[in-house]
Amino acid sequence: MPEFAWPWLLLLLPLPWLLRRLLKPAPRQEAALRVPDLAPYADLGPRRGGRDASRHIRLGLLWVMWIALLLAAARPELMGDPVDVPVSGRDLMLAVDLSGSMNREDMELNGRPASRLEILKVVFDDFVQRRAGDRVGLILFGTNAYLKAPLTFDLHTVNRLMQETPLGIAGGRTAIGDGIGLAVKHLRDRPAENRVLVLMTDGANNSGELEPLKAAELAVHAGVRIHTIGFGSDQQLRQVPYGGTFGSRMVDASWDMDEETMIEVARMTGGQYFRARRSEELLDIYRGLNALEPVPGPDEVLRPVEALFYWPLGVAVLASLLLVLLQAGRGLWRF
Repeated sequence: MPEFAWPWLLLLLPLPWLLRRLLKPAPRQEAALRVPDLAPYADLGPRRGGRDASRHIRLGLLWVMWIALLLAAARPELMGDPVDVPVSGRDLMLAVDLSGSMNREDMELNGRPASRLEILKVVFDDFVQRRAGDRVGLILFGTNAYLKAPLTFDLHTVNRLMQETPLGIAGGRTAIGDGIGLAVKHLRDRPAENRVLVLMTDGANNSGELEPLKAAELAVHAGVRIHTIGFGSDQQLRQVPYGGTFGSRMVDASWDMDEETMIEVARMTGGQYFRARRSEELLDIYRGLNALEPVPGPDEVLRPVEALFYWPLGVAVLASLLLVLLQAGRGLWRF
């Protein structure tokens, strides 16, 4: 059933009647011309009954306008069913490395070789679905860093944007510092104190304008905690030249990863550094982050509200238009 946000306004309904009863009518003025007998002119004007009916109609329209306007001012609302909304003060930004090295197939997914990016998308889906109640954003960085999704409660959209992201969209190099700097820029103005950045990379900073450690200093001043993840297998079977022919040999697939810098970035900002060499380890790390950065607080119960004031307001407008038409027709009929 509809409810009124300001029901006390309905107490004003009898106000016009009270004013009419309490206020004295204005005194009549004497006519400038006295006519001794109006009987010869009785047939020239409208009948008494017609004048009374028109007067009652106008009075009724005025009452309809008054009641409708009061109903609209009282703000009628239709309350929906209660909805549980998880609440968290945390703003969680995810920065993902999309450089060319993310195409290396040194991982396995369901028993088959898979690229690092393919594994990351699977783990990303599991992680985001567990962040109900957090505002989550997504930054992609390669040669350049850019914001893919701003901080939002719409986790489904953030996950879909990541799943649809192709390799190389941000360039083939790695701008870790720019990725951190961009995350700090979008986190520092948030009112919450728990600002968190989860940064995942498989390489070293070799592009961009900002060095990672300098960006970490900016994060410290902005109150942003950074968890860093080094991703990539230690060994990979490759075909390498050997004695004029090609042979198979195990090589370090993560030779270009700068773990020291990632460890220092996490230490400076109060976060932790994680190393993932297999897809299972990366999944465990992201699930471990759920324990390090839990979703706090009970859920809030909200009820959606649909405003209905426009219905009585429309009735008031319609009544006013009818009153204007009635007055105009009365003037034409007199003419």
